[in-house]
Amino acid sequence: MKYKLPILSLIFLALTLLGCSNATENEDSTPFNKVERIISLSGAITETVHELGRGDQLIAVDVTSTYPAELPNAEKLGHTSSLNAEGLISLDPTVIIFEKGTLDQTLIGQLQAANIRMVGVEKILSVEGAKQFIMDIAKALSVAEVQFLIDQIDSDLAKVTNLQPIPKVLFIYGRGAGSLMVTGEKTSLDEVIRLAGAQNAVGGFEDFKPLSNEVLIAANPDFVLLFESAKESLNGINGILDLPGMRETTAGQKQQILFMDGQLLSGFGPRLGQAVAQLNTLLQTNE
Repeated sequence: MKYKLPILSLIFLALTLLGCSNATENEDSTPFNKVERIISLSGAITETVHELGRGDQLIAVDVTSTYPAELPNAEKLGHTSSLNAEGLISLDPTVIIFEKGTLDQTLIGQLQAANIRMVGVEKILSVEGAKQFIMDIAKALSVAEVQFLIDQIDSDLAKVTNLQPIPKVLFIYGRGAGSLMVTGEKTSLDEVIRLAGAQNAVGGFEDFKPLSNEVLIAANPDFVLLFESAKESLNGINGILDLPGMRETTAGQKQQILFMDGQLLSGFGPRLGQAVAQLNTLLQTNE
Protein backbone atom coordinates (compact mmCIF):
# COMPACT_ATOMS: atom_id res chain seq x y z
CA MET A 1 0.00 0.00 0.00
CA LYS A 2 2.84 2.39 0.72
CA TYR A 3 3.91 2.19 -2.96
CA LYS A 4 0.50 3.00 -4.37
CA LEU A 5 0.75 6.80 -4.11
CA PRO A 6 4.19 7.15 -5.71
CA ILE A 7 3.16 4.86 -8.59
CA LEU A 8 0.03 6.91 -9.23
CA SER A 9 2.09 10.09 -9.04
CA LEU A 10 4.53 8.74 -11.61
CA ILE A 11 1.68 7.80 -13.94
CA PHE A 12 0.16 11.26 -13.55
CA LEU A 13 3.53 12.90 -14.21
CA ALA A 14 4.07 10.79 -17.34
CA LEU A 15 0.65 11.65 -18.71
CA THR A 16 1.24 15.33 -17.99
CA LEU A 17 4.57 15.33 -19.80
CA LEU A 18 3.04 13.44 -22.73
CA GLY A 19 0.24 15.97 -22.92
CA CYS A 20 2.72 18.86 -22.88
CA SER A 21 4.74 17.17 -25.60
CA ASN A 22 1.68 16.69 -27.81
CA ALA A 23 0.52 20.25 -27.21
CA THR A 24 3.89 21.61 -28.31
CA GLU A 25 3.94 19.39 -31.40
CA ASN A 26 0.44 20.46 -32.44
CA GLU A 27 1.23 24.12 -31.87
CA ASP A 28 4.36 23.97 -34.00
CA SER A 29 2.69 22.03 -36.79
CA THR A 30 -0.43 24.16 -37.06
CA PRO A 31 -0.77 25.73 -40.52
CA PHE A 32 -1.38 29.15 -38.94
CA ASN A 33 2.30 29.30 -37.94
CA LYS A 34 3.67 27.86 -41.16
CA VAL A 35 5.69 30.05 -43.48
CA GLU A 36 4.89 28.98 -47.03
CA ARG A 37 6.90 29.40 -50.22
CA ILE A 38 4.06 30.28 -52.59
CA ILE A 39 3.93 30.26 -56.36
CA SER A 40 0.85 32.00 -57.79
CA LEU A 41 -0.19 31.24 -61.35
CA SER A 42 -2.94 33.83 -61.68
CA GLY A 43 -3.11 37.60 -61.33
CA ALA A 44 -6.28 37.32 -59.24
CA ILE A 45 -4.63 34.75 -56.95
CA THR A 46 -1.52 36.91 -56.51
CA GLU A 47 -3.70 39.88 -55.64
CA THR A 48 -5.67 37.82 -53.13
CA VAL A 49 -2.56 36.36 -51.47
CA HIS A 50 -1.20 39.89 -51.11
CA GLU A 51 -4.44 41.28 -49.68
CA LEU A 52 -4.53 38.40 -47.17
CA GLY A 53 -1.16 39.53 -45.85
CA ARG A 54 0.94 36.74 -47.36
CA GLY A 55 2.55 38.71 -50.18
CA ASP A 56 6.00 38.34 -48.61
CA GLN A 57 5.68 34.55 -49.00
CA LEU A 58 5.23 34.75 -52.77
CA ILE A 59 8.41 33.43 -54.39
CA ALA A 60 7.17 33.47 -58.00
CA VAL A 61 4.15 34.76 -59.96
CA ASP A 62 2.92 34.35 -63.53
CA VAL A 63 2.89 37.01 -66.24
CA THR A 64 -0.70 38.10 -65.48
CA SER A 65 0.29 39.15 -61.95
CA THR A 66 0.58 42.92 -62.34
CA TYR A 67 -0.91 43.95 -58.98
CA PRO A 68 0.67 44.87 -56.69
CA ALA A 69 3.40 46.25 -58.91
CA GLU A 70 6.13 45.47 -56.37
CA LEU A 71 6.59 41.97 -54.99
CA PRO A 72 10.25 42.04 -53.91
CA ASN A 73 10.51 38.33 -53.10
CA ALA A 74 8.74 37.07 -56.22
CA GLU A 75 10.36 35.97 -59.46
CA LYS A 76 8.42 36.77 -62.63
CA LEU A 77 7.40 33.69 -64.60
CA GLY A 78 5.90 33.43 -68.08
CA HIS A 79 2.41 32.39 -69.09
CA THR A 80 1.06 29.18 -67.57
CA SER A 81 1.18 27.51 -71.00
CA SER A 82 4.97 27.92 -71.13
CA LEU A 83 5.80 26.59 -67.66
CA ASN A 84 7.51 23.25 -67.04
CA ALA A 85 7.89 21.05 -63.98
CA GLU A 86 11.68 21.32 -63.76
CA GLY A 87 11.62 25.12 -63.64
CA LEU A 88 8.90 25.25 -61.00
CA ILE A 89 10.48 22.53 -58.84
CA SER A 90 13.83 24.36 -58.91
CA LEU A 91 12.18 27.28 -57.08
CA ASP A 92 11.52 24.96 -54.11
CA PRO A 93 7.90 25.97 -53.47
CA THR A 94 5.80 24.46 -50.71
CA VAL A 95 2.54 25.27 -52.49
CA ILE A 96 1.45 26.28 -55.99
CA ILE A 97 -1.95 27.94 -56.33
CA PHE A 98 -3.62 28.04 -59.73
CA GLU A 99 -7.02 28.51 -61.31
CA LYS A 100 -8.73 25.24 -62.15
CA GLY A 101 -8.57 24.43 -65.83
CA THR A 102 -5.42 26.45 -66.53
CA LEU A 103 -2.74 23.78 -65.92
CA ASP A 104 -2.09 20.57 -67.79
CA GLN A 105 -2.88 17.48 -65.72
CA THR A 106 0.49 15.96 -66.55
CA LEU A 107 2.26 19.01 -65.15
CA ILE A 108 0.12 18.88 -62.01
CA GLY A 109 1.02 15.21 -61.52
CA GLN A 110 4.74 15.89 -61.94
CA LEU A 111 4.65 18.64 -59.35
CA GLN A 112 2.66 16.54 -56.90
CA ALA A 113 5.19 13.73 -57.35
CA ALA A 114 7.82 16.24 -56.21
CA ASN A 115 5.85 16.68 -52.95
CA ILE A 116 4.59 20.14 -53.87
CA ARG A 117 1.11 20.91 -52.61
CA MET A 118 -1.09 21.84 -55.57
CA VAL A 119 -4.16 23.99 -54.87
CA GLY A 120 -6.62 24.51 -57.73
CA VAL A 121 -9.12 27.30 -57.11
CA GLU A 122 -12.31 27.60 -59.13
CA LYS A 123 -13.18 31.02 -60.54
CA ILE A 124 -16.93 31.53 -60.92
CA LEU A 125 -17.89 34.81 -62.59
CA SER A 126 -20.35 36.18 -60.06
CA VAL A 127 -20.10 38.27 -56.92
CA GLU A 128 -20.62 35.21 -54.74
CA GLY A 129 -18.12 33.33 -56.87
CA ALA A 130 -15.49 36.02 -56.29
CA LYS A 131 -16.08 35.86 -52.55
CA GLN A 132 -15.75 32.06 -52.57
CA PHE A 133 -12.55 32.40 -54.63
CA ILE A 134 -11.07 34.58 -51.88
CA MET A 135 -12.22 32.26 -49.10
CA ASP A 136 -10.80 29.20 -50.86
CA ILE A 137 -7.37 30.82 -51.09
CA ALA A 138 -7.56 31.94 -47.47
CA LYS A 139 -8.41 28.37 -46.45
CA ALA A 140 -5.52 26.96 -48.47
CA LEU A 141 -3.13 29.28 -46.64
CA SER A 142 -4.91 28.92 -43.29
CA VAL A 143 -5.62 32.63 -43.05
CA ALA A 144 -8.42 33.24 -40.58
CA GLU A 145 -8.99 36.95 -41.20
CA VAL A 146 -10.82 37.13 -44.52
CA GLN A 147 -14.18 38.78 -43.81
CA PHE A 148 -12.73 42.26 -44.31
CA LEU A 149 -12.17 41.51 -48.01
CA ILE A 150 -15.72 40.22 -48.39
CA ASP A 151 -17.06 43.33 -46.68
CA GLN A 152 -14.98 45.58 -48.92
CA ILE A 153 -16.52 44.06 -52.05
CA ASP A 154 -20.02 44.69 -50.67
CA SER A 155 -19.10 48.23 -49.62
CA ASP A 156 -17.78 49.10 -53.08
CA LEU A 157 -20.76 47.54 -54.87
CA ALA A 158 -23.08 49.64 -52.71
CA LYS A 159 -21.62 52.73 -54.43
CA VAL A 160 -22.99 51.66 -57.82
CA THR A 161 -25.86 53.86 -58.95
CA ASN A 162 -28.60 53.18 -61.45
CA LEU A 163 -27.87 54.18 -65.05
CA GLN A 164 -30.78 55.27 -67.22
CA PRO A 165 -31.02 54.70 -70.04
CA ILE A 166 -28.85 51.61 -69.76
CA PRO A 167 -25.73 52.27 -71.85
CA LYS A 168 -24.26 49.78 -74.29
CA VAL A 169 -20.57 49.14 -73.69
CA LEU A 170 -18.22 47.45 -76.14
CA PHE A 171 -15.00 46.09 -74.69
CA ILE A 172 -12.17 45.87 -77.21
CA TYR A 173 -9.02 43.91 -76.49
CA GLY A 174 -5.91 44.31 -78.56
CA ARG A 175 -2.24 45.20 -78.63
CA GLY A 176 -2.44 46.73 -82.08
CA ALA A 177 -5.00 47.68 -84.72
CA GLY A 178 -4.41 44.44 -86.62
CA SER A 179 -5.53 42.05 -83.86
CA LEU A 180 -8.57 43.47 -82.11
CA MET A 181 -11.10 41.31 -80.29
CA VAL A 182 -14.42 42.03 -78.62
CA THR A 183 -15.70 40.25 -75.54
CA GLY A 184 -18.87 38.21 -75.64
CA GLU A 185 -20.80 36.38 -72.95
CA LYS A 186 -19.45 34.38 -70.00
CA THR A 187 -16.32 36.47 -69.55
CA SER A 188 -15.20 38.50 -66.54
CA LEU A 189 -15.46 41.68 -68.62
CA ASP A 190 -19.04 40.92 -69.67
CA GLU A 191 -19.99 40.40 -66.02
CA VAL A 192 -18.27 43.57 -64.79
CA ILE A 193 -20.08 45.60 -67.46
CA ARG A 194 -23.39 44.13 -66.28
CA LEU A 195 -22.62 44.70 -62.59
CA ALA A 196 -21.76 48.32 -63.39
CA GLY A 197 -25.32 48.85 -64.63
CA ALA A 198 -24.60 48.67 -68.36
CA GLN A 199 -25.06 46.03 -71.04
CA ASN A 200 -22.58 44.38 -73.34
CA ALA A 201 -23.01 45.89 -76.81
CA VAL A 202 -22.44 42.49 -78.44
CA GLY A 203 -23.83 39.06 -77.63
CA GLY A 204 -24.85 35.72 -79.03
CA PHE A 205 -21.37 34.25 -78.58
CA GLU A 206 -19.07 33.30 -75.71
CA ASP A 207 -15.51 34.38 -74.99
CA PHE A 208 -13.98 36.64 -77.67
CA LYS A 209 -14.26 37.12 -81.41
CA PRO A 210 -12.46 39.38 -83.89
CA LEU A 211 -13.62 42.98 -84.23
CA SER A 212 -14.72 43.95 -87.71
CA ASN A 213 -16.26 47.02 -89.29
CA GLU A 214 -19.59 45.18 -89.53
CA VAL A 215 -19.55 44.05 -85.89
CA LEU A 216 -18.71 47.55 -84.68
CA ILE A 217 -21.44 49.31 -86.67
CA ALA A 218 -24.06 46.68 -85.77
CA ALA A 219 -23.19 46.93 -82.09
CA ASN A 220 -23.31 50.76 -82.15
CA PRO A 221 -21.98 51.09 -78.59
CA ASP A 222 -22.56 54.15 -76.44
CA PHE A 223 -19.13 53.59 -74.90
CA VAL A 224 -15.99 51.75 -75.93
CA LEU A 225 -13.92 50.28 -73.10
CA LEU A 226 -10.29 49.21 -73.32
CA PHE A 227 -7.37 48.35 -71.05
CA GLU A 228 -5.00 51.20 -70.26
CA SER A 229 -2.25 49.18 -71.94
CA ALA A 230 -4.08 49.46 -75.28
CA LYS A 231 -3.92 53.25 -75.35
CA GLU A 232 -0.31 53.44 -76.52
CA SER A 233 -0.46 50.48 -78.90
CA LEU A 234 -3.52 51.95 -80.65
CA ASN A 235 -2.07 55.49 -80.80
CA GLY A 236 -4.37 56.94 -78.18
CA ILE A 237 -7.97 58.07 -78.51
CA ASN A 238 -7.44 59.45 -82.01
CA GLY A 239 -6.11 56.09 -83.19
CA ILE A 240 -9.15 54.35 -81.72
CA LEU A 241 -11.53 56.83 -83.32
CA ASP A 242 -9.84 56.13 -86.64
CA LEU A 243 -10.66 52.41 -86.48
CA PRO A 244 -12.94 51.42 -89.40
CA GLY A 245 -16.55 52.14 -88.48
CA MET A 246 -15.79 53.75 -85.10
CA ARG A 247 -16.87 57.29 -86.05
CA GLU A 248 -20.20 55.90 -87.22
CA THR A 249 -21.07 54.73 -83.70
CA THR A 250 -22.50 56.74 -80.83
CA ALA A 251 -19.30 56.15 -78.87
CA GLY A 252 -17.21 57.46 -81.75
CA GLN A 253 -19.38 60.49 -82.41
CA LYS A 254 -19.37 61.49 -78.73
CA GLN A 255 -15.76 60.35 -78.26
CA GLN A 256 -16.85 58.22 -75.31
CA ILE A 257 -13.74 56.06 -75.07
CA LEU A 258 -12.92 54.66 -71.62
CA PHE A 259 -9.73 53.12 -70.27
CA MET A 260 -9.23 51.06 -67.10
CA ASP A 261 -6.38 49.08 -65.59
CA GLY A 262 -6.44 45.58 -67.06
CA GLN A 263 -5.94 43.59 -63.89
CA LEU A 264 -8.47 45.68 -61.99
CA LEU A 265 -11.10 45.34 -64.70
CA SER A 266 -10.70 41.64 -65.47
CA GLY A 267 -9.20 40.15 -62.29
CA PHE A 268 -12.46 39.25 -60.55
CA GLY A 269 -10.72 39.03 -57.21
CA PRO A 270 -10.67 41.18 -54.06
CA ARG A 271 -11.00 44.43 -56.04
CA LEU A 272 -14.10 43.33 -57.95
CA GLY A 273 -16.31 45.86 -56.19
CA GLN A 274 -13.77 48.62 -56.83
CA ALA A 275 -13.67 47.78 -60.54
CA VAL A 276 -17.44 47.78 -60.86
CA ALA A 277 -17.83 51.05 -58.96
CA GLN A 278 -15.10 52.72 -61.02
CA LEU A 279 -16.68 51.70 -64.32
CA ASN A 280 -20.09 52.85 -63.08
CA THR A 281 -18.59 56.27 -62.23
CA LEU A 282 -16.85 56.55 -65.60
CA LEU A 283 -20.10 55.83 -67.43
CA GLN A 284 -21.86 58.59 -65.48
CA THR A 285 -19.06 61.11 -65.90
CA ASN A 286 -18.80 60.66 -69.65
CA GLU A 287 -22.55 60.85 -70.10
